[in-house]
Amino acid sequence: MPELPDVEIFKRVLDRHALGRVVARVEVPDPGSLEGATADTLQRELRGKRISGSRRHGKVLFAEFQNSLTLAMHFGTNGSLQAVPSDAKEPPSTRLLIEFTDGTRLAFVNPRRIGHVCVTDSAAAFIADQHLGPDALASAYDETAFAAVLGNRRRAIKVVLMDQSRIAGIGNIYADEILFQARLHPGVIAPMLDAGARRRLFNATKHTLQTAIDCGAGAENFTEQLPQEFLLRERHAGGRCPHCGASLTIDKRGGRTSCYCPQCQPKPDD
Repeated sequence: MPELPDVEIFKRVLDRHALGRVVARVEVPDPGSLEGATADTLQRELRGKRISGSRRHGKVLFAEFQNSLTLAMHFGTNGSLQAVPSDAKEPPSTRLLIEFTDGTRLAFVNPRRIGHVCVTDSAAAFIADQHLGPDALASAYDETAFAAVLGNRRRAIKVVLMDQSRIAGIGNIYADEILFQARLHPGVIAPMLDAGARRRLFNATKHTLQTAIDCGAGAENFTEQLPQEFLLRERHAGGRCPHCGASLTIDKRGGRTSCYCPQCQPKPDD
């Protein structure tokens, strides 16, 4: 499932292939993937408009159009944003296709149709409407803000990390990686963390996500490009801890899979 590092990579695709270009036409092969406007309205609104900016907040990518609306793209479980050369066929499962006056195209691809493109007035309006918390890599998101996010509710730390209303951008897979880097069990109760553990977790959050971006790796793609000490490289049945060599524990609860090292991330006392 695309998480913050994946969406940052999609943002770079948008910046490289679409930023500053003028829209010639818009196709919406799957109107059900579009929210907030009809396909005809989107075509009228965007034709002749320039993509003037882009922004990523958590798992959402925003494409801002000159003197017009903003598209908020959420990629669901396996969506992506792909540049399509003028002489190439659009990828399968393309739900939205934007063609620019120079012939280049940008495709919002979503095989399982869980993701969507929302038409909104601005990124700020969408973030507020969806009650998204601060972006996990925002410079203003410091240790003080992180401590406030942990709060005083008795919830497992992994659940808190994945709560998009508290921290935007972290999903199931990178929550596992962050907790591994911080040497914390996913079941630790958030308010029980002492100052040292909170600091480790905060630093691990920033370091893990930024390292993944720098390596060009996502939650499930190009993980072989991650450093050897990352859990994601071994996140499979039979995987071993890259730190101590112990067999990793795989838990499935509530439809989600957690992976951790029982030696490096011991279960807390009840």
